[in-house]
Amino acid sequence: MNPARSLLAVFVLVVALAVALPAASPQSAAATPPGIPSESTARSELAALRVAADGSSSGYSRDKFPHWNTVSGTCNTRETVLKRDGSGVVTDSSCAATSGSWYSPYDGATWRAASDVDIDHVIPLANAWRTGASGWTQTRRTQFANDLTNPQLIAVTDNVNSSKGDQSPATWKPPRTAYWCTYSKMWVHVKYRYSLTVNSSEKSALTTMLGYC
Repeated sequence: MNPARSLLAVFVLVVALAVALPAASPQSAAATPPGIPSESTARSELAALRVAADGSSSGYSRDKFPHWNTVSGTCNTRETVLKRDGSGVVTDSSCAATSGSWYSPYDGATWRAASDVDIDHVIPLANAWRTGASGWTQTRRTQFANDLTNPQLIAVTDNVNSSKGDQSPATWKPPRTAYWCTYSKMWVHVKYRYSLTVNSSEKSALTTMLGYC
């Protein structure tokens, strides 16, 4: 075969592969909630958490935790987190994301439509209810559900968030073991900041996950 034609064929193949393959997910696009503690701080906070059996779900409703409050202008909490955790996010006049990309650290997927992304409450609202929030004021529960200061909100793949539901790390962990360290640090810190309890299985799972740091 003519060498020039062979080189041309290889070049065409390389270009075709480059077009077909998805772009690599830059680390800068990863969701990075604020206030994630160091491993040593997380271990100290975990040791300080009160261990107790989960309480009842009686009386729980998501309505008891008003969420997606307005943060600034037309932007609510959900839209604010989408902009924070995404890359190249463009919004319309109502603050809805019209384009951008979102890297979900729970499963390593990258999405280019906001409809494929959920904002996860790291400590699920129902879990918080069972571990102390049932006794809070409505104002405190609202603060918890819209917390942009602590690592309580993160943009992730929608069906991964659905699979988590209201489970603790005792029964659900992010599919990516590489994120177990960060996830456990976030979980512990939020529980510590809000004086929520952990049950024994939950504490054991968190200890294991911190071992991945």
